Amino acid sequence: MAHTCFPTQSKSESRPKAGAANKSKPQPAPSPEQVAIMQWTVRMGAVTAEALADREGVSVPSARARLGVLEKAEWLSRKRLLAKQPALYTVTRAGLRASGLRGLDPCRVSASNAHHLIVCAAVAAALERCYPDHRVLGERELRRDERERGVQLASARLGIGPDGGPLLHRPDLVLWPEASAGEDGEGLAVAVEVELTIKAPRRLTDICRAWARCRTIAGVLYIAPLEVQRALERAIAQAQAQKQIVAIGFDALPGMVGILGGAVETAPKQMSATVSAMASEQPSEQPSESTVPSDA
Repeated sequence: MAHTCFPTQSKSESRPKAGAANKSKPQPAPSPEQVAIMQWTVRMGAVTAEALADREGVSVPSARARLGVLEKAEWLSRKRLLAKQPALYTVTRAGLRASGLRGLDPCRVSASNAHHLIVCAAVAAALERCYPDHRVLGERELRRDERERGVQLASARLGIGPDGGPLLHRPDLVLWPEASAGEDGEGLAVAVEVELTIKAPRRLTDICRAWARCRTIAGVLYIAPLEVQRALERAIAQAQAQKQIVAIGFDALPGMVGILGGAVETAPKQMSATVSAMASEQPSEQPSESTVPSDA
């Protein structure tokens, strides 16, 4: 009698590899809350758990846990570049796709810009809580909108660039009335500059003069430490821009968690009055109709 032999599978052949199973398993779609966090991160460039906690009205550990879930899913990347400073979270390429936003790239974080990014995220969160009827845009978002529309929306013209086009100075943040939100509404935006270091006096005065000439904004709000405020006030006076530009301290902002000495819980009366006064004054000239990517 002929016997037929059938090959037997070894244990390694009969069991699927764990790595292969994980690779084939599709990643679940992010929740609406997670998409909102990623979109805010894309728009600001980089955020911190402290800023997200202030924005969402939750504890810092809770905000850190939410960001940690997104980091584990490889939608966000985490970097801590400065000692005794919060870690920065930026969106990855996968997170950018999951966010649904277009026209913006992941932000590059380095030791030279980390502190400024940390403070800008805190200021943006505080502004959003102070002014729920306004929308806060980051510099990256403003750059994209001006490039796509081909108009100067909330930038100051410093002069002529190397390519013959206008040389623009863009603010760190823009506070838009929700009714207009950068479109063709009646309300103009307030440019917000987060100034952490003292610039050369001539350059600072030139920027203040450019802001004073700008007719696409309602005014400019400089937020700075006390020592920088003094230099700003001198430049503002030199440029005769007291009506268009106001410099205030970080103590005017509520909820600046972990920034320059901890949280400030008092109502931002000075800032509220400043923004209201700026919004009530509309420039007599029309906004510029041309812009180029030249920056200063």
